[in-house]
Amino acid sequence: MTMLARTAPETPPTAALTEQEIEILDQMVSNAGNRQATPGSLNFYLTKLARLGGYLARASDPPPGNTVVWRGLSRLTDIRLGTEIAATLRCG
Repeated sequence: MTMLARTAPETPPTAALTEQEIEILDQMVSNAGNRQATPGSLNFYLTKLARLGGYLARASDPPPGNTVVWRGLSRLTDIRLGTEIAATLRCG
């Protein structure tokens, strides 16, 4: 995913993420720190994903690496599974 975002940054995010994952990233991570990325591109969502994994997205920081993206994917998977479980629970 990181190499695809570096070689073709304008690729649509649906090439690597599902619609549900994109919605979760939009709700959980602000758009700050995406100065170089075009909104709605894979590079834009890769930065959001990396921020879930601990990437700070400061102006002087290099592009996110594989480790921080992997951590972000792990957290995103946990959040997605949590939303699916919460949708099936019924109380009362």
